[in-house]
Amino acid sequence: MSGILSGIKLQETGYDDYVIYEKADRLGGTWRENRYAGVACDVPSHLYSYAFAPNPNWSHRFSPGAEIQAYFEKVAHDYGVEERIRFEEEVTRCEFKDGRWQLETSKGSSDEVDFVIAATGVLHHPNLPPIEGLDKFEGECFHTARWDHSVPLAGRRVGVIGTGSTAIQITGALADQVEHFTLFQRTPQWIMPQDNPAYTEAEREEFRKHPERMKELRDSIAAMFADNFATAVVDSSSPLLDQIESLCRQNLEDSVSDPELREKLRPNYRAGCKRLIMSDRFYQALQQPNAELVTEAIERIEPNGVRTSDGRLRELDVLVIATGFRVDRFMRPMDVIGRDGVQLEEAWADRPAAYLSVTIPDFPNFYMLNGPNGPVGNFSLIDVADLQLGYILQLVEKVASGACSEISAEAVALQAFEEERVKAAANTVWVTGCNSWYLDDRGIPAVWPWTFHRFRERMASPDWSAYEMVG
Repeated sequence: MSGILSGIKLQETGYDDYVIYEKADRLGGTWRENRYAGVACDVPSHLYSYAFAPNPNWSHRFSPGAEIQAYFEKVAHDYGVEERIRFEEEVTRCEFKDGRWQLETSKGSSDEVDFVIAATGVLHHPNLPPIEGLDKFEGECFHTARWDHSVPLAGRRVGVIGTGSTAIQITGALADQVEHFTLFQRTPQWIMPQDNPAYTEAEREEFRKHPERMKELRDSIAAMFADNFATAVVDSSSPLLDQIESLCRQNLEDSVSDPELREKLRPNYRAGCKRLIMSDRFYQALQQPNAELVTEAIERIEPNGVRTSDGRLRELDVLVIATGFRVDRFMRPMDVIGRDGVQLEEAWADRPAAYLSVTIPDFPNFYMLNGPNGPVGNFSLIDVADLQLGYILQLVEKVASGACSEISAEAVALQAFEEERVKAAANTVWVTGCNSWYLDDRGIPAVWPWTFHRFRERMASPDWSAYEMVG
C-alpha cells in the first residue's frame, strides 16, 4: 500500500527517477500475504483507500481482502506505478557510502540511489508460537499468512490456535463449513458488533455519477475515527471507552446463550486494551454444534493433534496457526548500514525506534513509512502513510534544493521524542492490564500515544532544529 503511494506521490512531485523493489511476484503487501478464509479489513473501505483514488465499486462497508488486493493492483496500473516495480527482487543489503545508498538485491544486482523510502510494512513476518512438537504434526499445518488453498477443509477436523483478529475472522468463515472446528484460546477478546451491509447497485451507481459523495463519506468516517475512537484509546479515562466496553459486554450477553461458554469468552481487561475486534459472526459460529472453544493451555502438538493441560488430545486433520506477526522486524532481515558503518541491528539493539516513526539518526536520506511507534493502533494506515510521505518529501526537497546533501534526525531529538512518547503512553488504554502485540519488551506500547490530530500537525512540516544536515 505505502510503496504504491510512494510511487504516485513521487511522480506528482516531479521525482520521476525512482524504482520500487518488491520481494514477491505481485504487489499487495499484507493483502497479498493474507488470503485466509474470511480475511477482511476492520477499517471501512471508503476510508481504507487512497483519498485521490476513491473506489465506487466496494461491495461492502468492510470489504474482503481479495477486493482490497484488486483495488491496489488497479491503482498501481492506472497511475503507471506497476511498470516501475521490480518483482521477485528483494533488497538484501543497503549501505550508505560516499553520500549515497548502495543497494544489493536477491538477484545479485546492485543499485545506487540518493534516497531510500522503506515501505516494507509491519504485518509480513509470521510469528510462530514456541509450542513443543509443532513440527511433528502429521496433518496439514500452516500459518494464516501462508494459507494453503490446495488443502481441502470440508468434512475435516480443523483446529485454529489464536484469538486475534485473524482467528476471529476465520472462525466466522469456517466453523459451519467443516466437520469439526476447534478454537484454542489463550486470551478472550472483546468483540464489537459489526454491521457490514452490502452496497446496493443503486448506491454504487450514485458513487460513480457523483464522486463528491464518496469524498463526503470518506471525510465523515475519518472525522469519526479521529474524534472518537482514535482519541479515546490514548486517554484511558475517556468516557467513550466505557461506552465501547458497554457495547462489547452487551454484545457478549446478547449473543452467547450458554453461561459457561459466555464466561470463557469474557475478557478480564478493558475493551480497547488489545486491538478492538469487530465481528458479526464470531459468537454465532462458536455456538454451532460442531464448534468447540478450548481454554486449557496447549501442552504440546502431537502427530495426531493438540494435547492440552487437562491431558486431553484433540485429534485434527488440519492445524491453522493464527498467532500474528513479528511486528518489530520492519526492514529486517535487510542488512542496513548507515553513516560510518553503523548497523541498524546496533541502532535497534534494544528495540526499534525512529524520530516521529520516520527517520533514524546516522541513517541519512533513509526514511520509513509506518515505521516504529506510529499510529498503527487506531486509524487507517493509508492516511498515516500519506501524511508521512508528505513529511518525507519535505526532507527530500531540502536536499534537492541544495540546502544540504544529507539529512537525518539528531540523536538528541530521537531521545527527547522517545522520552515524551513513553511518558504519554502511560495514559493510554493499552497499558491498563493486558498483553498485546502493541507492547514492546518493556510493556510500553510501541504505538503513537497521542491524538491523530496531533499526528497530522506534526507531519505538516518538519522542525528543522531536530535534524542534522550535512553538506
